Amino acid sequence: METSPITSHKITRINGTEAETLDDQLAVEEPLEIQIAFQSAGRKERKSISVTMRTPGDDRELAAGFLFTEGIIHSKSQIDDISQSPFDENRVIVTFSAGFEPKLGSLERNFYTTSSCGVCGKASIDAIKTKSVYANAQEGWVLKKDLLYQLGEQIVRHQNTFETTGGLHASALFDVSGQFLMLREDVGRHNALDKVIGTALLADQLPLHKHILLLSGRASFELIQKATMAGIGMIAAIGAPSSLAVQLAEESGITLAGFLKKDKFNIYTGYHRIL
Repeated sequence: METSPITSHKITRINGTEAETLDDQLAVEEPLEIQIAFQSAGRKERKSISVTMRTPGDDRELAAGFLFTEGIIHSKSQIDDISQSPFDENRVIVTFSAGFEPKLGSLERNFYTTSSCGVCGKASIDAIKTKSVYANAQEGWVLKKDLLYQLGEQIVRHQNTFETTGGLHASALFDVSGQFLMLREDVGRHNALDKVIGTALLADQLPLHKHILLLSGRASFELIQKATMAGIGMIAAIGAPSSLAVQLAEESGITLAGFLKKDKFNIYTGYHRIL
């Protein structure tokens, strides 16, 4: 059974000259160890590949999404099973399919990540970028700007844990008609996106060329890179993008919008997709 994403803590609230004691709801942050199991030279191998600080929930999808966006796996067919450890609910074991052996030597990375950093521990600058198995998203579809205005309102309606705690990031996925498909929350913005991509991977829905990704905060390089790995065609962020995020979106043929409000937003790349 997965741990609840919310926990209660007794606090003292100060309001002017008044003080009161009450229970407050906090977003849970716990480590998740991702292990991989595979055959190598006729022997069974098991390695711990990552420890990430996350909010419990959708751990199987998080593990799958992480392995995919890091370029360790390239398709669902390379996964035989994903299971929670019977001895530790904060450990997930991903068993690879027979005949698939991951190339771990080239990664040269200590995969410990905090809830705020998805690229911490990279051994070199070159190791930061991973290559997508999907070509640049160049499909000739467009949407009206009014549709983007509606997305921000939808993410608020579906972000249940944030409504309770005020402490989580969210990644939401929509189709090009603005139809809401899914939303995942986490204390780590990169984890929330890995949960979305992992869910799509396990459902055989990749690539996500004709989809819109909505980010509840800023658009950082690591999030654009993960979206690129999944072939996502358009990204809208409530917050600002970084310079490297804009550069990668441009290189990848992604439409990137930021500072999304009820009646305005900025287009940084791929403006041809927005009427």
